[in-house]
Amino acid sequence: MTSVFSSVATPTTPAPLLALDHISLSFKGVKAVTDISFAVARGEICALIGPNGAGKSSLLNVINGVYQPQQGHISFEGETRRRMHPHDAAVRGIARTFQNLALFKGMSVLDNVLTGRNLKRRSSWLEQALRLGRAAPEDDRQREAAERVIEFLHIQPWRNALVGKLPYGLQKRVELARALAAEPKLLLLDEPMAGMNAEEKQEMSRFIVDINREFGTTVVLIEHDIGVVMGLSHHVVVLDYGHKIGDGSPAEVRRDPAVIAAYLGTRH
Repeated sequence: MTSVFSSVATPTTPAPLLALDHISLSFKGVKAVTDISFAVARGEICALIGPNGAGKSSLLNVINGVYQPQQGHISFEGETRRRMHPHDAAVRGIARTFQNLALFKGMSVLDNVLTGRNLKRRSSWLEQALRLGRAAPEDDRQREAAERVIEFLHIQPWRNALVGKLPYGLQKRVELARALAAEPKLLLLDEPMAGMNAEEKQEMSRFIVDINREFGTTVVLIEHDIGVVMGLSHHVVVLDYGHKIGDGSPAEVRRDPAVIAAYLGTRH
């Protein structure tokens, strides 16, 4: 996997695209995350790591508005707000994949990817229903955009296949395609390589690097494979029981005694 990760470019734009400021979230008095702050530079790949139950998915849900924090603020593209709402997040350019697949399994690959283009449509629901006015040419444009994503992620052979009949690794790639079809500025990936073998992880890692490089997409991902994280990421944030215990480059995090003790194990 070294050959894949050695080509990851260091982002040159230091201005943060996303910043979390003292975010705290609890459910019925049980704290999921406590006083979390970190920033994600525009154009970087940032990994959230930590043991199960550390609060990683909860933070992604805060960023795209699924959960509303009790404390703290979120800044995206320089605009600070107390909370984000899912529709606002999508409109502003935040797309998301999920730990558990959330695809329409009775629909084709192409139709699933096309759902990622919904916010790009400008024709009214009446035009679309009756195929009037802007609807027909817009359908052609959206299909062309979806086909480009399908080609980019090398899933053309399955474009007309029902998603539910595809192998798990391909379904994960279709979910990535649907998120990418929205042309996001920030792509949130919740365990995109969970359940994959080494070859599938290498392939998915390459696609994430290509998305970051070709489109300039900022990526925040959750991943448990430390080898993948240390080779793929520009920036790593480490959580443990809802608290941030590490924040820096992969090399800095690798040397952090608190991270070694809580997550990576002993040096031996």
